[in-house]
Amino acid sequence: MYRGQTVGVVLPAYNEAEHVGSVIESLPAYVDRVYAIDDCSTDETWDVIREYATTSDQTTQQVAAASADATEEVMLPDGHGGRVPDVVPVQHTVNQGAGGTLKTGYLLAARDGMDATVTIDADGQMDPDEMDRLLDPIVEGRAGFSKGNRLADTDAAGGMPPFRLLGNWLLTLMMKPASGYWRLRDPQNGYTAISKEALDAVEIEAIPDDHDYPNDLLARLNAAGVRVADVPMAAIYGDEESTIEFSEFVKRTSTTILAAFLWRLGTEGKQGRAHLSGLYSVGAVGVVVGLLAAVSSALSALLPDAFSASWPKSLFAILGGVVALTLAVGTERQTDAEVIRE
Repeated sequence: MYRGQTVGVVLPAYNEAEHVGSVIESLPAYVDRVYAIDDCSTDETWDVIREYATTSDQTTQQVAAASADATEEVMLPDGHGGRVPDVVPVQHTVNQGAGGTLKTGYLLAARDGMDATVTIDADGQMDPDEMDRLLDPIVEGRAGFSKGNRLADTDAAGGMPPFRLLGNWLLTLMMKPASGYWRLRDPQNGYTAISKEALDAVEIEAIPDDHDYPNDLLARLNAAGVRVADVPMAAIYGDEESTIEFSEFVKRTSTTILAAFLWRLGTEGKQGRAHLSGLYSVGAVGVVVGLLAAVSSALSALLPDAFSASWPKSLFAILGGVVALTLAVGTERQTDAEVIRE
């Protein structure tokens, strides 16, 4: 337990036989339960996870009940000695992606009633010694969700490759309106902690299965009124190579961000904040209509028979749209007390 709170750790692993064991060994002693999930790896990841599993009469039943269609029955070795208090081994029989693996772990942690649940990758690029900094805002009741922030300052981002750094900054800018957390940075950071109450408030099974799941999760947390803590952490990169295909990731992530934004606005409209949805809608329509009108005006100058819209009307529509969007953003930023900086 950490400061009187039970702590579960979700440890997703795909082809991490070389690192997953050392990550399990390095977890803090206060961790009560580790959900080590092999996402249908093609190497010896599952064998390593089973090595570290401790005997528990309830483990097999929990895994089967929480994710019966995604895991095979877990057989636990006897008398290993348990280098951490309790390792729950889970194996997906079909690869489900980063988001799908997270969902399996979250469902098990919720089923066990963990007061706080941490997610940490199995590649060794997240420092377990920093876990208490993620947990402090949770156990103190200052936040329902905390996450690492590698963009907090120049020193923290110093270890990040330039191309990845640029991508993270672009994602940060895109996720501000999409999530509603305007002070949030580094939204793709997978080193997180969530309280039992926040986990119960979010529809976990609706989260996407792929690597873009954090974008959807943040929008759902905002709609549920969950306060988020941004915790500065250094970027650490070893010899691991990313398995993410860049072009596919950009396309999928852009779609997820747009869907998360629209879902959040629709949900907030039902929760009595329809004025925000209205301002964003009016702004978007105004800008789009204005731009289309401007294009038609330009075409009419080249093609006499083309439909023409006057430049003043085009500019008026664009200006009106920009004003509406500015009001929407300003309104949200004034009420953005949901992100705290550690």
